[in-house]
Amino acid sequence: MLSIRNIAILAHVDAGKTTLSERILFTAGEIGRPGNVEEGLATMDYLPEEKARGITIEAGVAHFDWRNIWFNFIDTPGHIDFGAEVDMALSAVEGAVLVVSAANGVETQTMTAWNKLRSCGIRTILFINKLDNSDYSLDEVLFNIEESLGARPVLLSLPEYRDGKISSVLDVISQTRLTHDDEGKEEVTRFDADDAPPEAIKYYKEAVEFASLFDDAVLESALNGEVVLPKDLIRGLEKLSKSDDYILCYAGSALENFGTRSLMTGLSFFLPPPPKFKSKALGQIIRLRFFRGFGEISLFRSMCNKPCGDWPAGFLFYRMKANMLLPEKEIREGDIYAMQSESKVELGDFLDAKGNTFILENEEPIRNKYQPLLQTQIECLRTEDFVHVEESLFILSRMDPSFRVSRHPEGGFWVLYTVGEVQLDVLLARLIREFHCEVRAGKPEVQWQERLVKQVGPVQNSFQVEADKVTISISASPLNDSESDIRLDAIFLEDAPREILAGVRSALLESSEIGFLGKGSLVGVEYEIHSLDYTEGVTIPMIKKACADAVGMLVKPSDLILYEPYMELNLECPVEFAGVVTNDIQSRHGKIKEIGGDGKTHTLLAEVPLKNFFGYSTTVRSISRGTASYDLRLLGFKNGFLS
Repeated sequence: MLSIRNIAILAHVDAGKTTLSERILFTAGEIGRPGNVEEGLATMDYLPEEKARGITIEAGVAHFDWRNIWFNFIDTPGHIDFGAEVDMALSAVEGAVLVVSAANGVETQTMTAWNKLRSCGIRTILFINKLDNSDYSLDEVLFNIEESLGARPVLLSLPEYRDGKISSVLDVISQTRLTHDDEGKEEVTRFDADDAPPEAIKYYKEAVEFASLFDDAVLESALNGEVVLPKDLIRGLEKLSKSDDYILCYAGSALENFGTRSLMTGLSFFLPPPPKFKSKALGQIIRLRFFRGFGEISLFRSMCNKPCGDWPAGFLFYRMKANMLLPEKEIREGDIYAMQSESKVELGDFLDAKGNTFILENEEPIRNKYQPLLQTQIECLRTEDFVHVEESLFILSRMDPSFRVSRHPEGGFWVLYTVGEVQLDVLLARLIREFHCEVRAGKPEVQWQERLVKQVGPVQNSFQVEADKVTISISASPLNDSESDIRLDAIFLEDAPREILAGVRSALLESSEIGFLGKGSLVGVEYEIHSLDYTEGVTIPMIKKACADAVGMLVKPSDLILYEPYMELNLECPVEFAGVVTNDIQSRHGKIKEIGGDGKTHTLLAEVPLKNFFGYSTTVRSISRGTASYDLRLLGFKNGFLS
């Protein structure tokens, strides 16, 4: 039975991550021809929106067999709007490939990915890409990696050039040269010790030196001047790979498929297998997908070994290859599958042996980890489509934990909450293409935060339908500015039926999420229920209606103050565009915090109000002639006013 490796591949946008994924699948024999992102033919980017934009949106999953190891391979998005996809992918893997472009070195999202991998304890291998251009310096990139990531790179493959073009790759451990045959596949030839390229010898000695710090056998051989056997060197480097002070690196060109084979062999040597799960769970839901013809599909990590005869009733498991599902007859511990079940499941749910869901104690809900910053109103074009549109929106919100949707209680429309404009565009496109919904979308707006300036209430509200009546008394108080949650103080309700308490909580959360000024959600508030009286047999919708109306009476515009989101802007551009780019940021009320660079590239760090940076990607592309790259991250919310 094959050993398993679960790996993700991450990078800054345009570093060549998906291209490398295609070459890995080609080298492993999974596909007959590697697709190119530029041509919209990438196997892993199967959504029309991915093909049109040339970016990864959904974390694609593929599988391949290499050196008698079964790899589950997840290609993650590089665009910041789809960070939730990256987080969910990392919850299912033990190893990762981080791609660095030789053209740009370590970039902002490279740093973000590196920090995420380190915080999750995921062992990482670097691939230095785009070295088919001989103008890019491998030595400069290695220095940049050490300086930016704080880890010493240990290079295990490097390109050779002929007439200014990459012609082969030197594999450091095996001391071999890899060239291409007529079909584009790599052929291996061993060079003799007396004609070994100096670069191969140099990096072999470095690898031995660093491995000797972690392996006594390697150290003894090195001290005695003996040749270190490859198996001993691999063992020493495997120990080194666990250290935060070093990082194993491979170099080449994904586009030209140079260096892929060495990297894949490194993945089999240096990345760990899945852990042994102590839980008796069937497994965990790590992603949700919607497949036409199948409906809702879960990406599922198995925590046990079970043949199909022992699966819970109504459960089916598949191999997922991009957008294809291939039926399975058994599941293996640590492996990743697509799962179909009759019951609804949520992201992060664990399943017991009978297929029942449970969550671990003290586990933070996944949706609480993401902060949507844009809100957009959409409405049906036809009244009869209302139910279908609402169902489709909530399916999409289940797929993506960073996207939220709320129905306006009186307006007959919905409010979509998204991380960014690209995510919004993709969601609207999928709503039309996959669910055939005809909608009209308003202009996206920055989602502010509403906060109470004082205690309000109590107020009392009654709602009656025929003989059924609900009466509620409620007040609200502001929490500390640093607290953004919503609390409910209703001790006397603890003895009430669970569905009554759930209805009250739901009404308060929904009212707060919509807000009262139309600019964002009400946060940092504690509601207190002073009394709740209702006739026997009253419906939950009546409870919610009475509660929502009471909140509407309780909170007035004059009781609120607005906080607007401020972002940290990291930007890089050639020095000749530094002046015009800086002036544009300042004209948008951005404050420059740091300026740096190396004489060729200008870098800056600024604090900017999000509301002034709509469409910034188009502007900065124009004024820098497409050479600038940037990253926006939430700093926090500041007390502001509408302008």
